[in-house]
Amino acid sequence: MATATAIRWSMKGRGYEFCNCDFGCGCNFGGFPNSKDGSCRALVGVHITAGKAGDVDLSGVKCAALVVWPKAIHEGNGKAAFVVDPATTDKQIEMLAQIFTGKLGGMPWELLGPTFQVVGLEKAKITISGTGPKSTFTAEGIGEGRGDTFKNPVTGEEHLANVDLPDGFIWTHGECGQGSHRASAAGVTVAADKSNWIFYNFDWSN
Repeated sequence: MATATAIRWSMKGRGYEFCNCDFGCGCNFGGFPNSKDGSCRALVGVHITAGKAGDVDLSGVKCAALVVWPKAIHEGNGKAAFVVDPATTDKQIEMLAQIFTGKLGGMPWELLGPTFQVVGLEKAKITISGTGPKSTFTAEGIGEGRGDTFKNPVTGEEHLANVDLPDGFIWTHGECGQGSHRASAAGVTVAADKSNWIFYNFDWSN
């Protein structure tokens, strides 16, 4: 019987990251949140366009995490509630649980997984509308994140901003804007208005 560490996994797709940091997210630049209270409270949506873990196909899966860290992510003590679309199978959930908690290794989850305790899993219909920085990620009955571009304060025109992180372990190219999110699941609640929001493509594996 194969051990957990022998399970190879990979996934590509789109990420929808809403948090309570000010624009740009201090975590990405210096490792510490630039939120008003120094915490990190995030709604992170994931749409896996192509993926596999062992013999389990993960393609098409939509899921999300509500995560709260009292201080910087690397200082730990976080709590996470995961949300999966009802179309997700038990086998897919089992593999995702091992990946996202870091048990199977591979970036970014081998670093992120140990920083939080999973307090619950809920199923909710997940829909994604819009594209790029103008995307909306909704989990029915849980909440949503609504993204938008920055606006020029003088002309009102769209002001596009991207961040490139050549050594980024979650994403390397993020399309940034201002977002608002509110969500609650398994006792974890996150919310912020006109705060950091980043859309990105990911390519993760072990």
